[in-house]
Amino acid sequence: MSLADRVLYPDFLSRTMSADEAAALIPAGAHVGMSGFTGAGYPKAVPGALARRIESLNAQGHGFKIGLWTGASTAPELDGALAQVDGIEMRLPYQSDPTVRRQINAGHMQYVDIHLSHVAQFVWFGFLGKLDVAVVEVAGVLPDGRLIPSSSVGNNKTWLDQADKIILEVNAWHNPKLEGMHDIYYGTDLPPHRKPIPMTRPDERIGEPYLRCDPNKVIAVVVTNQPDRNSVYAAPDDTSNRIAGHIIEFLQHEVKKGRLPKDLQPLQSGVGNIANAVLAGLNNGPFENLTAYTEVLQDGMLDMLRSGTLASASATALSLSPTAMQDFNDRIDYYKQRIVLRPQEISNHPELIRRMGLIAMNGMIEADIYGNVNSTHIMGSAIMNGIGGSGDFARNAYLSIFMTPSLAKNGSISCIVPMASHVDHTEHDVQILVTEQGLADLRGHSPSQRAQIIIDRCAHPDFRPALHDYVARAKRSAVGQHTPHLLNEALSWHQRYVETGSMRAPAGPANPANPG
Repeated sequence: MSLADRVLYPDFLSRTMSADEAAALIPAGAHVGMSGFTGAGYPKAVPGALARRIESLNAQGHGFKIGLWTGASTAPELDGALAQVDGIEMRLPYQSDPTVRRQINAGHMQYVDIHLSHVAQFVWFGFLGKLDVAVVEVAGVLPDGRLIPSSSVGNNKTWLDQADKIILEVNAWHNPKLEGMHDIYYGTDLPPHRKPIPMTRPDERIGEPYLRCDPNKVIAVVVTNQPDRNSVYAAPDDTSNRIAGHIIEFLQHEVKKGRLPKDLQPLQSGVGNIANAVLAGLNNGPFENLTAYTEVLQDGMLDMLRSGTLASASATALSLSPTAMQDFNDRIDYYKQRIVLRPQEISNHPELIRRMGLIAMNGMIEADIYGNVNSTHIMGSAIMNGIGGSGDFARNAYLSIFMTPSLAKNGSISCIVPMASHVDHTEHDVQILVTEQGLADLRGHSPSQRAQIIIDRCAHPDFRPALHDYVARAKRSAVGQHTPHLLNEALSWHQRYVETGSMRAPAGPANPANPG
């Protein structure tokens, strides 16, 4: 497909240039908003060219860095390339690149971890400063200058609206039949002028299929033909399947109790192998005519759409393995009738999550005995990825479910601990905890009751005695008995891991504060 087939707005043809020429238009110190959400729809050429430019200038002593804003995580060609040349001063709102993570945890890169639904409005409010340049991947340009979004929408609407200058990457790799799959809503406003968002169902369309763009702000058009970085998901293992089984059994119970309809409520699912195992279980389970309102459409949901178990899915991005991506392109006419891709300010909007009564299922790093959840930090201070959209969904969903294996690091870490070393989701936002050991329904229970349920149903048997012992001693000597803690021991398991590489107590005399 030629340039003329993808770029139909005549004035943009004269602004077509190489990635290196476009990267040269980004000044040092700029706030740069780039497209991309979970490895989909990110610019493929300009970030690499910018990294080469930064590396050359830094070698000359210029100290070139930018602030990098995205929709969520991107790919090594973007995050990794810029981090490797020490080109990022500030990163937000979510990342998963190992080089970026190392630099953040070493104190060499600033990082703002922010709810994904908040990013667009923070930019509109001016809380993050001026957005200087937007670098946005699109699948094509219409004759009137409107843009066909690619495999993710993310914050692109906001970047295009707010940026002083725009660089477009027109990627011919994307299937031209993506046109029409998107729903870009332009009805949001700043307070006090906001109005209700007119949506009551996941499959409802309230916007338009295209992104608007002021052509006068476009300073460069770069044509590419490169695939998204699609990851292969591991096959569900026994642990993942057991977690999935507990969740499906719970949902069946809720239907029998009359708290859920037979077709459930719209599903939201985080990304990863456990999430895909849950989706696979739902696909083989007793439910029919399901819907999804989520951030990311991954392999499991594509399987459910293909089988008919899932009637429709709304998301802001595709995050598919190469095999699933091939299936998506082969059957795009079928999927196009069932998938809607939206801006993340809509896919993650608290108003819509609350109104539609979502079932939110997200992963976690650890939970404590009272139900507080840590989904972002290792041992209290080292960032993993970020909160992403889990907080948007957990606080506002009809059911808030968090799941994890009960053990990590080959059994040296208990994922159920006396006190979470970092709290992203307080006990007030967590209704259900699930590990392969079982499911804890925390609704309507006091902290002391929750502790008993979580330990008995979610903690690994190797760590249960020490957890029960901790609670018993806290009830005898804690300052208050509403949420009993021993402050000198509450984080001792984490400290033991930092010092020894294991939360387990060493061989020798029994230590009642730690598992043997």
